[in-house]
Amino acid sequence: MDRAARPAAATEPMTYQRIKQGKIADAIVEQLEKLILDGVLEPGERLPSERDLAQQMDVSRPSLREAIQRLETIGLVETRQGDGTVVKSALASTLTDPLVYLLQTRADAAMDYLELRRTLEGMAGYYAALRATDADREILRVRFERMEELHSLDDPMHEADADADFHLAIAEASHNVVLLHIVRGLFKLLREGVFYNRRRLYTRKGARDVLLEQHRALYKAVMEGDPQAASEAARGHMTFVQDSLQEMGREERREEVSQRRLERMQSAEAK
Repeated sequence: MDRAARPAAATEPMTYQRIKQGKIADAIVEQLEKLILDGVLEPGERLPSERDLAQQMDVSRPSLREAIQRLETIGLVETRQGDGTVVKSALASTLTDPLVYLLQTRADAAMDYLELRRTLEGMAGYYAALRATDADREILRVRFERMEELHSLDDPMHEADADADFHLAIAEASHNVVLLHIVRGLFKLLREGVFYNRRRLYTRKGARDVLLEQHRALYKAVMEGDPQAASEAARGHMTFVQDSLQEMGREERREEVSQRRLERMQSAEAK
């Protein structure tokens, strides 16, 4: 009989139990859940193949398969044809297509979104300045230098993408997992153009220089560990974005009215 399974003396309780295969699956689930929660595994990221992942974790493929099935059941991963096992975005999945449609059709949804981001970005900047590790600061350095590079190349389209990556790195450096996953979910919708076309802001005359300096102020505050300055820089940046988009909206409405007047005049003269 296996030593762990041998009954103890009659006067003593059993101390050890045989480790079952299912316990290995529990450990795999716990490790993958933590990686997802901590944001190390990102939404949409594909896990290694079953063979490679089993080798990396030093577990059997049946145990790994059981763990993956359990993660699928609770909705943290999904298996896609041709893509393998992919991490799901729990927050974004709660925003159903009808709700996204309503957000897109509401004229003030973008302003509501920016109000929320002003609060979240201020919080992320504050805690990033307090909690950023050396690895976080290295990630931020790479992200910010990428923005500078694209700015010097006069590439507003890709610069807008680098903008989003930089803000996500700030959220990651905050080491607040709830904040991180909320920001990731909102940025997914932002990248898809649900709230507004952020690239338009980068094509506005003079805006790119202002945005870069605002990002530089936020970057400097986080790197120097100044939480108050980081929070103020982030909130000021979002206020500028909101004010700029509102002014762009007013300009577009004025242009629309002027265009209608011109078309009416031309139509009257043609008669």
